[in-house]
Amino acid sequence: MSKRYYFILALFTATLLLTVASITSCKKLFPEMINPTESICGPISLSSSQTLLFSAGNDQFFANRDASTGLGPYFVATGCGACHSSDNRGHPFTILTRFGQTDSTGNKFLAEGGPQLGAFCLPGFTPEQIPAGATSTKLIAPITAGIGFIEAVPDSEIIAMADSNINNPDGVRGHPNYGTIPSDIPVLYGAIPRPGGKYITRFGRKASVYSLLQQVAIAYNHDMGITSTYMPFNPYNYMDMSQPTAPTVPEVDNTTLNSVVFYVTVLQTPNQRNPTDPTVVAGQNLFVKIGCETCHKETLTTGYSPIDGLAYQQFHPFTDLLVHDMGPGLDDGYTEGDAKTSEWRTAPLWGLGLAPGVQGGSYYLLHDGRAHSIEQAIEMHGGEAAVSEKRFSALSAQEQSQLVTFLKSL
Repeated sequence: MSKRYYFILALFTATLLLTVASITSCKKLFPEMINPTESICGPISLSSSQTLLFSAGNDQFFANRDASTGLGPYFVATGCGACHSSDNRGHPFTILTRFGQTDSTGNKFLAEGGPQLGAFCLPGFTPEQIPAGATSTKLIAPITAGIGFIEAVPDSEIIAMADSNINNPDGVRGHPNYGTIPSDIPVLYGAIPRPGGKYITRFGRKASVYSLLQQVAIAYNHDMGITSTYMPFNPYNYMDMSQPTAPTVPEVDNTTLNSVVFYVTVLQTPNQRNPTDPTVVAGQNLFVKIGCETCHKETLTTGYSPIDGLAYQQFHPFTDLLVHDMGPGLDDGYTEGDAKTSEWRTAPLWGLGLAPGVQGGSYYLLHDGRAHSIEQAIEMHGGEAAVSEKRFSALSAQEQSQLVTFLKSL
């Protein structure tokens, strides 16, 4: 497959003085993409016209932008594929830094470059810095495979999962994140509005983004500094308020943006490997027994979707799409939407065993990559997950190995 799937930003760590031309022509220095036989690449079954749209979106997703195509002036990556190699998780070289929001009242630093730090900038611009007094957090990009199925889960199912936690004896109390959505972002099928015009949001580490259309528009804008009709203002450097904040014409047209939205919407779900292996089966039984499946729900069901392959489908993401209090150890002092600073959306576990293939041979788990093994990630679970973590710690070495083998099969 094309080398465009490689990560491209390693060269940036050596110098920030390169021109955009040198950035876009540099060798790509990261691991090969995952073999498609391991079931993370490619779309669901599509019609001929849908296949053409998927192909167009694929080309744009893995395209590298430069100044002539709207990149910057501030950016984290030059293309979507830089943060989502092989449609899987991100890598510390493409980590995001967000700052300026400590509660649900909103970001107080939008006039000073918030909510995201532009790690790199075009020549002639002053590098961004986090303003004094702003809390910040680092975030590794989540997996993109299968997220169209997540979008198609109706609000009623998410609410039902939250309701099922009311009397949970382990103290699990997850809840949906709610937020307002821009007027030009269409309401999803199966959405249930709340008073005040808020809707359940489900994408991002704290489940603060409403839909894949909104997520793609945000990624173009915050990650690449590219404007669209949905986000027409350029991120700007608070250190130089004289810089222009908005172009006359959007830097990515709706046809291109919508092709990328379609691309990520119809990516197939990662398949479990060796599901009947006795060790994998034993590990999954332990996963359920110690309470991990309470939050990491194995099976969800989609509702209506205008895309036939996404409608009324059971799938296995191992998430409840709720935000949970993970305790002081994972409190980053930053939040989005209605989530508290210690609350995080239950991360889907699908594709977990394939993560080292796109993370340089090692694991970088949790929201900021601080955990370098599955065991370490489990041990860092606190708050609502503390009981399950203690049960994991109490397992024998053989049982822990079985559980980890199961997780690596996902």
